[in-house]
Amino acid sequence: MLSKSQIKLITSLKQKKYRLQHGLFVVEGVKTIKELLHSSLILHKLYTTETFNIDAKDEILISEPDLNRISFLKSPNKALAVFNIPEAKKIDESNLILALDDVRDPGNLGTIIRLCDWFGIKDLVCSKETVDCFNPKVIQATMGSITRVNITYIELSSFLKENHCTKYGAFMDGENVYQSSLLEKGVLIMGNEANGISQEIESIINERVSIPRFGNIRATESLNVATATAVLLSEFKRR
Repeated sequence: MLSKSQIKLITSLKQKKYRLQHGLFVVEGVKTIKELLHSSLILHKLYTTETFNIDAKDEILISEPDLNRISFLKSPNKALAVFNIPEAKKIDESNLILALDDVRDPGNLGTIIRLCDWFGIKDLVCSKETVDCFNPKVIQATMGSITRVNITYIELSSFLKENHCTKYGAFMDGENVYQSSLLEKGVLIMGNEANGISQEIESIINERVSIPRFGNIRATESLNVATATAVLLSEFKRR
């Protein structure tokens, strides 16, 4: 049976301030938990209705009603794990870096992390206003890819000013990406879902790129930021 202190700790991790305070985050679902268990992440505790056959001190067997009490999901999936938040590694500036300027939607960030994993982007740099990558909804959307991407929260304008590579920004009025000269090394910046790239960051960008619209009825104003990221990363890597 779960103690009150265990329940209080786990449920508090839904909020960013408590994740930072305790240095912990929650992962749910057997498949994702197993993937993280085989990564470099350090397990704090595993609460499960079915044994994973791991170290007994780290695994706590609980009932389904107890799992329902601590789960952040409407339909809990047999297990909930708490992992230590890892320290970000040094950013490798010798490859293409993806940067996010104030991306707020957890689903978008989770998908973008999966895209980084798919396209071999080792470093994802996020402005401090971007949604926390250890938000439970982000973790669910990454499907385990969070273990293979180095994610750094940073003062984005300072980082870009100090980085001497070409800075590419995604804009509606930029140069057609299929006709642009793209380098293997640089920083690709994606902006906020509603407002795009901020004026401060825009002033630092060297190359403005856009995805051309091919539809005859031009009613769609823009692409979802995760969709646009997929198209642009694909074109960078294709080159």
